[in-house]
Amino acid sequence: MADKTTPRILQGFCELLPQDQLLFDSLTDKINETYKKYGFFSIDTPVLEFSEVLLAKAGGETEKQIYRFNHYDNDLSMRFDLTVPLARYVAQHSQDLVFPFKRSQNSKVFRGERPQKGRFREFYQCDADVIGSESLDICYDAEMTSLIFDVMKTLDLGDFVIRINNRKILSGFFGYLGLSNKITEILRVIDKLEKMGLDKVKAELKEVGADDKQISDILDFVSISGSNSDKIKALKKIDAGELYSLGVEELDTVVTMAVQLGTDEKNLKIDLSIARGLDYYTGTVYETNLIGHENFGSVCSGGRYDNLTGYYSDKVMPGVGISIGTTRLFSLLKENDMLGSLTKKEKSAVVLPMDNDRYAYAAKVVSEVRKAGIRCDVFWSDKSGKAKFKYASRIEADFALAVGETEETNNTVTVKNLGTGEQEEVALEKVAEYLR
Repeated sequence: MADKTTPRILQGFCELLPQDQLLFDSLTDKINETYKKYGFFSIDTPVLEFSEVLLAKAGGETEKQIYRFNHYDNDLSMRFDLTVPLARYVAQHSQDLVFPFKRSQNSKVFRGERPQKGRFREFYQCDADVIGSESLDICYDAEMTSLIFDVMKTLDLGDFVIRINNRKILSGFFGYLGLSNKITEILRVIDKLEKMGLDKVKAELKEVGADDKQISDILDFVSISGSNSDKIKALKKIDAGELYSLGVEELDTVVTMAVQLGTDEKNLKIDLSIARGLDYYTGTVYETNLIGHENFGSVCSGGRYDNLTGYYSDKVMPGVGISIGTTRLFSLLKENDMLGSLTKKEKSAVVLPMDNDRYAYAAKVVSEVRKAGIRCDVFWSDKSGKAKFKYASRIEADFALAVGETEETNNTVTVKNLGTGEQEEVALEKVAEYLR
């Protein structure tokens, strides 16, 4: 007999057992339904792109993580996020889209990085972006803040805080300190403040080229405290140039309008240390944390980018977007026994024909139940009644619908509530109503 191949998957790739998949689907359904309420249109883009297209703006660490290969004469790469393919999508189809274009996408992305806790090589992202043509009003940044708030309330994962900042404020202030040629590097260092701590950030800022006075000014600035209005007042007292002032005005507008749109101010915090490490962010930036589970890191991040399509089109297309790493979030929720809020609420049933002669009647029953929009399975098997009820229990159905000779004669169904153990004989025409 030939040796068998051991079934296994690549490290850092994921698959779920059916009950976990139901919970994962509940997570993504709740996110997508909230996106839909805000007027977003769902799209998908190819997993594979031409490397020259996908990597037009990539470089450094990002390019090292790309799954890239040649197929015949084509140099191909697998998408590493959903934002760059979106840029290509809107540039390619701009004549057929209505702007501002609101797009949502729930798809897998691939990164060849070292797998570790909370990091995967294959994972789902749920993104929402608004793309403008030539301009995009700052009100969309406020609406995106409100969207984050509504998503987090819908997921019901406990208390949370949306931390918000504006890259123009940071870039303007660093330029004011005489570090105009170091802004990108400093933003990346500041973005590590929470993870690395003060001493390491100081050391990295020194490596970047900032002197002791500049380092002290930077750290004092990003540590400005108080309420949101206190911080805005403090920021407006600093005269750090036109770019800086524009950033302060934008941040003030976004926070004020987000509250008007229904965001609870207790869940919204101006945090001047939020920078977001990606180069393409130019204005508003967001990070969202679960209170009491700060070790999760940000569970919903994003921001404003003024010209992401610049590598594909001469037309300026600014945008603002958010992203939720749903695979990562789900794994953290499962590990911390926090999946209760995702438990399916819709009822499910399974029809159990008690003998093979009842198959035709079982088909009639399941058809009646499914027509009413209720999730319903049938266990077609000549196994024992005990085995059939065990199957119903193992798939975690709410109800078992037993049909035997008596039920077919009476045109009824014996409905057993698998949670309470209670059962009742119900007329077929009333069974769907009974299950509800």
